[in-house]
Amino acid sequence: MLYTCTIDTPLGAMTASAEKGALTGLWFIGQKYYPSKTDRWVCEPDSTVFQALRVWLADYFSGRDSIPELRLDPQGTTFQKAIWEILLRIPYGQITTYGQIAKELAVGRGLSFMSAQAVGGAVGHNPISILIPCHRVVGSNGNLTGYAGGLEKKEALLQLEHVDLIKVGLAKLG
Repeated sequence: MLYTCTIDTPLGAMTASAEKGALTGLWFIGQKYYPSKTDRWVCEPDSTVFQALRVWLADYFSGRDSIPELRLDPQGTTFQKAIWEILLRIPYGQITTYGQIAKELAVGRGLSFMSAQAVGGAVGHNPISILIPCHRVVGSNGNLTGYAGGLEKKEALLQLEHVDLIKVGLAKLG
């Protein structure tokens, strides 16, 4: 059974989902790729998974870099899961590019090339926002691109992590 709850954050309300004691989703309400089939979800806001998630999110939004004490179980293809594993290795306050992820995956799979666009598609479909830090991925020229929750949220998350947007060439959104 899939359980859910709504969690308020400084960037807006988020929907979380969990199954078998693991977090399976965390989306900003109304974001791109927000789940459409939620009619069978059971509201269970006091679940231990959601309690741990609330603690981690409070720490995160207070500017603390901490390791979540909950199991993540995002649902996706083998390719998507490989990309999400790479995202989990991007340190707090650091960024990478879609192209760098593509190169890492290609090398790991013994390939001469991997499409940065394919990587972008997998990054964009990340079902566990913030904890699987897709906001730490930028375009090859340093531009803020492709955040399902909205570029304003991506910029706010990077600023929260003290990423120097000017230093890395990211133009402020206006």
